[in-house]
Amino acid sequence: MGATLTAGDLRKGLKLEIDGEPYLIVDFEFSKPGKGQALYRCRLRNMITGIQFDRTYRSGDKFLAADLDEQEMEFLYKEGNRYHFMNTTSYEQVELTEEAVGDAKNFLTENLHVDMLFFKGSPIGISLPNFVELKVVKSDPGIKGDTASGATKPATLETGYEIQVPLFIEEGDVLKLDTRTGTYVERVKASH
Repeated sequence: MGATLTAGDLRKGLKLEIDGEPYLIVDFEFSKPGKGQALYRCRLRNMITGIQFDRTYRSGDKFLAADLDEQEMEFLYKEGNRYHFMNTTSYEQVELTEEAVGDAKNFLTENLHVDMLFFKGSPIGISLPNFVELKVVKSDPGIKGDTASGATKPATLETGYEIQVPLFIEEGDVLKLDTRTGTYVERVKASH
């Protein structure tokens, strides 16, 4: 059971339970009109569905802190549209749907350690490390003479994710990617 909070506790990044679901305050504004009661304007995002909406609260309003728990998990394998993970401490296995994994599926490789978020004991999503290394499985050679600075070409990675990479990248190269932006950072290992 989450702790009880008041409107004075509200701030950006706080996680609340509203109507039995976890919400994150993504934006927050406090205002105190003249003689009136203080107002707390919040932009809330449902941590399960991703849906966002605005809501205004008054100083006497009470809230429940979301009952959230984060655990380190290791990605094991994908089966159909289900992703299987193992708790690195208890070895208990948990599976998530493709919807719950979201865009993280573009970066998941066997044995990758992630942080899994649980709401009331049920898994609701994962956080990736900021950087991962993935191998290029398909990339056309750069066009000869196309040496324009910053020129890029598409490359398909081992997870099936397609990104834009510099022309010198070849199939078999291992790339470092930023999981927050989904973009190429550098070549870690050349294919030969």
